[in-house]
Amino acid sequence: MKKAFTLPSCKTCVRIFEDLKPEQHGCDVVDIKAEGISADDLDRMKELAGSYEALFSRRAMKFRSMGLADRTLTETDYRKLILEEYTFLKRPVFLFDDCVTAGSAKASVEAARAAL
Repeated sequence: MKKAFTLPSCKTCVRIFEDLKPEQHGCDVVDIKAEGISADDLDRMKELAGSYEALFSRRAMKFRSMGLADRTLTETDYRKLILEEYTFLKRPVFLFDDCVTAGSAKASVEAARAAL
């Protein structure tokens, strides 16, 4: 399995995708705004990442507007929020059979490059 989860309107995702060209490496590209994130895919990401929190973006505009910055969130909360609102998923996410990378940090992008 090779899947790449992205938001086409995200300039950072576009830049990373132009560099890595995941579709040329056999990745199914998932537009998380149009297609959403399936519970099965998210649960598999969590298995490989170790937690839902590792996949959760605190940079999302809704994080503060929903008052989440003032709350202590559980793993159940992180899962529910990501499934309900695509903007809470760190982007981009590359999901492979044996690993997952999430976010635009240099180490994450290089890990995705190596796994492709």
